[in-house]
Formats: sequence, C-alpha cells, structure tokens
Amino acid sequence: SSGINAEWPLRPGDKSHPKFKNVKDVKIKFYTCEAQMAGTDMQHITVGEALEKGVLENETMGYFIARIHQYLSEVGIPDENLRFRQHLAKEMAHYAADCWDAECKTTYGWVEIVGCADRSCFDLNAHAKATSTKLVAKQTLDTPVTREVVEVALNKAAVGKGFKKEAGGVTAAIHNMEDEDKLKMKEQLQSDNFKLVVGDKSYEITPAMVTSISTVSKTEHVREFVPSVVEPSFGIGRILYCILECNFKVRENDDKRTWLNLPPLIAPTKCSVLPLSNSPEFIPYVEDLSAALRKLGIPNKVEDSSGSIGRRYARTDELGIPFGITIDFDTMKEQSVTVRDRNSCSQIRVPVSDTPDLINKLCTEQMTWGVAKEKYPEFIGQESNN
Repeated sequence: SSGINAEWPLRPGDKSHPKFKNVKDVKIKFYTCEAQMAGTDMQHITVGEALEKGVLENETMGYFIARIHQYLSEVGIPDENLRFRQHLAKEMAHYAADCWDAECKTTYGWVEIVGCADRSCFDLNAHAKATSTKLVAKQTLDTPVTREVVEVALNKAAVGKGFKKEAGGVTAAIHNMEDEDKLKMKEQLQSDNFKLVVGDKSYEITPAMVTSISTVSKTEHVREFVPSVVEPSFGIGRILYCILECNFKVRENDDKRTWLNLPPLIAPTKCSVLPLSNSPEFIPYVEDLSAALRKLGIPNKVEDSSGSIGRRYARTDELGIPFGITIDFDTMKEQSVTVRDRNSCSQIRVPVSDTPDLINKLCTEQMTWGVAKEKYPEFIGQESNN
C-alpha cells in the first residue's frame, strides 16, 4: 500500500492554525484513549467543541483532523463508517505528543486509513545530531529580544591539529551544543578532557582546544528555532479499498443488479453516451455530445455495445458512471436527449444544447439531481433489462 505524507512545521509554543475557524464546526466521531480504556462510547462533537473539552490539544491537530474528515467524506467514505481513534499510551511513539488515526468500518472491522501525528521536533533534532548540521527556521522579531547565551571560543590551530579533516564537523558540533551542555563542558575541562559525541563517533576535547566558555548578553533581531511538526499520513491503497467496499451497492428488489456509488468527483468516467440502437442517424449526436463533454474536461464513454438499453445502463452502473445521456428517436424530432442518474435510475428530458453544461454542473456539484429534476421534465422508460 503506497502512502502520502504532509509535514506542517510549527513554532515552539504556538500550535494555532490561521484557518481553524473555517473547520471548527465540522462534526466528527472522536474515540479518545480514555474512552477506549474505560469501554465507553465515542463522542460525536464538532472540532471546536473537541478543542474546548480538551479532547484535542491544539488548533493545528484539529484543523488537519477536520480536513482529513472532509476529504474522506468527499471521496465517498460515509460518516457512519468513519471515526478518529486516539493512540493509546502503549501505541504512542516515544517522541509523539499526540496521534490520531482515521479509521473506516469495513467487513474486516475498523481499519486505519489515515494517521495524524504531532511528532514534536524529534525528526529535525535527530537529523541535526547525526549530521552535525544546524536545522532551524528563522523568524524576524517585531521587537528585539536580549537574552543570555553561552559562547565557546576555540583554538582553531589546536582543533585543526587534533582532528584534521574532521575539524570542521567538530567545530560545528560544539557551537550547536545546548547552553547547558556547553557549561557542563566548561566544568569538565577544568580537571579533564571532555568527550564529545557526534552521531556514532566520539572526540576528546582537550583544555588546550578551548580558549574560553563564557555567558554573554545577546540582542536578537531574528529568532532561530527547531520547528515541531504535525504529520498527516495517508494510506492510498487502504483508502481506495474502503471507497470500493463502502460504495458497492445492490439494487432493491433485484439482488443480481449491483452498482458502484462512486461520487462524481472521483469517478474515472463521469458520463456515458448511449445510442438507443445502432441506427446511423444517431452517430452525429453521439459524436458531438461526446466531443462537447471532452471539451469541458468530462471523461465520458460511448456505450454502444450489444444488448438492450437496460442492460447497458446496468453495465455503466457497475463501472460507477454517475450519469448517462441517451440518444433516441425523439432526439431527431425534438433535439432533446434523456439524462439518467445512476443512483436513483430516474431520467429527465433535456435539450441537446443544454446537456453538456448540465452534466458539468452535476459532476462539479454546482447542481444537485433534485434541482435538475425540477428544471427539466421527467422521462419514464428505457430502464428494462429485457
């Protein structure tokens, strides 16, 4: 199963999100670690309420959980099949501040399909330590700040003689040490050498290599910090499986007719074009409508295979094609076609000139099928499988 991750950096002590207000009313089922341990029910509350009640710790985690929920809903995961479960203490990575999984209820039980973790600043600190490279972000301060810092002055000649080609890496590692560690080194060098560990190597720092270690006042106009990270992680294969399972349907009163309830947003083919028969008179209409749909960026399929129109509708339903245009003998008389909705099997009669734009609005959710039925007359017929 392939995956896609996003990394959202945060300043220390500030985990607000500028767009949290846009998602605070999204309602989600939260299954906290406390509820799991106590065997109690999930909470079905808004993201804003979850933050107020302490279910969520910060706005950024809430924002991404809401956006994940919106995404999964848009691609066809029903709300009743979706929950967000918080990791138990024994599941939580040692570096994570918090972690939630979006889970989908399937025939296999609840399956994790997206994770959202507050990974703190573990990754960047680990990389910085292993590479002896400062990995920081910089923020220009509105008001300069004066603070006490510990500075180390090195005897470059002694360091170069002692470590040769590795002198640059050792120098950088010393300057990147935390102030507390620099003061420990100062104390150690008063009586002995100091052991500096960089990655899987260690270096002996002698008193001769260090000219001074002192605390000085420093005015900062730019603040350096190691960002913490919130990481949403999407399991693409699992999401795809859940979309297919949740949207596989059987027609009422006919268990032999199955259909795939793919939302128009993700349906690979969004519309079928079906001539009622193989009459040559239909070909120009089929070609023109198919070309008009392609021009609007609507993937479509000409369904002119053998079989009755009802059987061909059933084939397109199994492929998850949301809408169908049928060219029939009235098309040439009235310059109109029928447009069929996959989910309800209902049809309307639409002027040929209106049809491409109507399909475009239905596929992009600018118009619902209910509104289309109010605008155009209903058509009854052409649904038989015989």
